[in-house]
Amino acid sequence: MNVEIPWKTDKWWVSYLNFIDEIRRNYRFPGSVRIHDVTLRDGEQQAGIVFRKEDKVRIARMLDEAGIDRIEAGMPAVSREDMEAAKEIAHEGLKAKVYCFTRCMKADVDIALKCDVEGIEMEIPSSIHLIEHAYKWPLEKALELPIEATNYAAEHGLKVAFFTIDGTRADMDWWFRIISKVATEGHMDSLVVVDTFGVCTPEAIRYYVRRVKERIPDKPIEVHCHNDFGLAVANTLAAVSEGAEIVHTTVNGIGERMGNADLAQTALALKALYGLNLNLKLEKLYELSRLVEELSGVKQIPNAPVTGEKVYWVESGIVASWWLQVMDKDPLIMFPYSWNLIGQKPPEIILGKKSGVGNIQYILSRMGINISEEKAAQLLVEVKEYSIRKKGPLTLNEFNSILKKYL
Repeated sequence: MNVEIPWKTDKWWVSYLNFIDEIRRNYRFPGSVRIHDVTLRDGEQQAGIVFRKEDKVRIARMLDEAGIDRIEAGMPAVSREDMEAAKEIAHEGLKAKVYCFTRCMKADVDIALKCDVEGIEMEIPSSIHLIEHAYKWPLEKALELPIEATNYAAEHGLKVAFFTIDGTRADMDWWFRIISKVATEGHMDSLVVVDTFGVCTPEAIRYYVRRVKERIPDKPIEVHCHNDFGLAVANTLAAVSEGAEIVHTTVNGIGERMGNADLAQTALALKALYGLNLNLKLEKLYELSRLVEELSGVKQIPNAPVTGEKVYWVESGIVASWWLQVMDKDPLIMFPYSWNLIGQKPPEIILGKKSGVGNIQYILSRMGINISEEKAAQLLVEVKEYSIRKKGPLTLNEFNSILKKYL
């Protein structure tokens, strides 16, 4: 293949439409995109997930192996074990920068300092309804707290990413009042655009980021999207297309309520669909997904994009016939990205209700068995009937038990 064509390489084959000038000229991509992974904090906030200290360290090590730029090691104010985990991760000697999550409180900053992290994501409620009704604060408190806390953190050597909860539902004039006050009287090294409840469309996120860039052009923009309408990845990509430099993700998309932007889906889209360079080692994605699945106890759906366990399974007869025709010529005719690119298992033809004779013949050829077309057709009927009764595909042992009578 011509590796010079961005939509068609030896690792993926996507649509040329993604790269036509009429589309690309509307983008304002940053010079580089960095990944800030929040699996160990926001990911753990998914109801029912508990990562022990040793779990967090294992995940952090693999995130680092995968080339993640920044790891949010947790919220150390939650428990002593969370604090110990953050500190141990900070002392692991990782290439990734290690951050933790804090409230706008000097006490939280002091805890972060004990963890020896490089920076913090400092949160503040930014919508009037949340400030008044959920936090029961006077509005002035949301203006005053960040000044003291962000300055205190900066004075003690911490990088500060200012994290505005519910920013996408906040009145924009009020929101900019908070941001401008922190930018001029407090301290922020970057600003996080936060779609806390996943309520924006991609078009709205682009508009939001564009407005922020116009008002605060000298600060890097981070984007943190939730998945309540299934748009966390799309909104994250939209933010990058408008110039956001740092994207927040979780492995397998785990997180509060409906979750966060999925790391693998976001990264592969940035790379293959938009042609952007990342520090990430994509071939580590599948292994990382399985580790987080194991340690979180949350099973990923089998056909989850990129890292689902069965995304390269082929059962239907027509698709199996296509695959058998192209597998040696050009596998990307059938799959938009190579399994090798993301560390996945290679395609597997399975037997079930939707299978065709081609599935049967392929499996038999792999077993070194040759039977007539007539017997293969009869065998297929039994395979389909068995699959219907089972409500699922056949295992090799189940297939062999049927095959015996045809040999």
